[in-house]
Amino acid sequence: MTDSQILEKQKLATKINRERFDHANEERHRLKPDPGLREEVVRLISSEKNEPDWMLEHRLKCLNIFEKIPMPSWGPNLDKLDLNKIHFYMSPDAERNSKTWDDVPEDIKNTFEKLGIPEAEQKSLAGVGAQYESDVVYHNLKKEWETQGVVFLDMDVGVQEYPELVKKHFMTKCIPPSLHKFAALHGAVWSGGTFLYIPEGVKVDMPLQAYFRMNSEAGGQFEHTLLIADKNSEFHYIEGCSAPKYDAYSLHAGGVEIFINEGAKGRYSSVENWSKTTFNLNTKRGLVEKNGTLEWVNGNMGSCVTMLYPSSLLIGRGARSDYLGIAFASGDQNQDTGSKMYHLAPNTSSTITAKSISKGGGVTSYRGYLGISKGAVDSKASVQCDALLVDDISVSNTYPYMKINEDAVDVAHEASVGKISSDDIFYLMSRGLNEIEAKKMIVSGFIEPIVKELPLEYAVELNRLIEMEMEGSIG
Repeated sequence: MTDSQILEKQKLATKINRERFDHANEERHRLKPDPGLREEVVRLISSEKNEPDWMLEHRLKCLNIFEKIPMPSWGPNLDKLDLNKIHFYMSPDAERNSKTWDDVPEDIKNTFEKLGIPEAEQKSLAGVGAQYESDVVYHNLKKEWETQGVVFLDMDVGVQEYPELVKKHFMTKCIPPSLHKFAALHGAVWSGGTFLYIPEGVKVDMPLQAYFRMNSEAGGQFEHTLLIADKNSEFHYIEGCSAPKYDAYSLHAGGVEIFINEGAKGRYSSVENWSKTTFNLNTKRGLVEKNGTLEWVNGNMGSCVTMLYPSSLLIGRGARSDYLGIAFASGDQNQDTGSKMYHLAPNTSSTITAKSISKGGGVTSYRGYLGISKGAVDSKASVQCDALLVDDISVSNTYPYMKINEDAVDVAHEASVGKISSDDIFYLMSRGLNEIEAKKMIVSGFIEPIVKELPLEYAVELNRLIEMEMEGSIG
């Protein structure tokens, strides 16, 4: 097969594969208020979900905070995000929390089938939640985990069925509404998401997954994920997300709160593939108690702008957190990502490994924070960020910040930026690869540490997405 035939085949495969993400269904909503953020919209969301008074009070408090905090003046430009044009609540014409896919409307079910969710559920998952617009349309947990006391619910249902547990954890210690403007926005208009509780000593050896899908133009999605691992328990939770590409901009401002109790271990993995007309302004934070472990594995592909910095607060002696992330930016994309680690107790440890790829004028930035408080003796921290530039018109930035208030600690930081070497390409081409294949192999090797930590389906998806983005990078 000639190089041109190979390229044509790859382009065709790209069109077929990308349709999984870029297709859009005809809009059918049960309820869709006019765009713009108003108190009546916040009250409507709370009323729709029949929430207790304390949650409505929380929403209104967050709205008040949101109105007082200015837009971020640092990082990527957000001027094209007009909140007056965003629909903050869109309830699809579908039953909530169906237990069988047969009860999900055909067009919505087909969307999730294209994304491979029902198939993955059958093969390798302990439970699945599927959110479409502002509502969870499907949610199910396998019986074997129900009998062990695992709670895996739509967050809206969690508020109703576990009010005291939710009230104790929801945007209190982990993501306070005053953290930043979009945390406050999230607290005011959140809808759907995941509530997960793993009882003491229970180790869920199969991943649990949630997938969040936006369908409508100028939509907003604000799911809330609350994960609680009790003492000496374990879980692996996976999130995926996508949206069609429209001319109008959309907004994703979800919230993830993770509580790792003493001796527990949790892994949070996500591959975010929002369309290139979506602003992805997500907030993810975790609290780690004594001898607990929290792992973050993140792949950021889509969106026009991403601002995302998964953060761990190591509050117990011996707590540990590891972050492993990849960001890919092509033309008209600005991926501003990284991680934040707060060492607040002795003998805590953390690692940050961040990789980025820029092509076609795309901008990637590592923005991280490492803080070691006074008294957090014998703590260890390592930060490594590596950037790969595919061409001469792309940009990579590094903005590390460290605040070390203790002497008896071990801290290391390493950063590198490099271009794809013409010598490496020449060597691979001398072994029978064409130029496109050689570049893809170099990129695959670069992201391999992240890919091998993802579940198989997501590893395949991340590789496929990057291969699609690499098309056209020659020349």
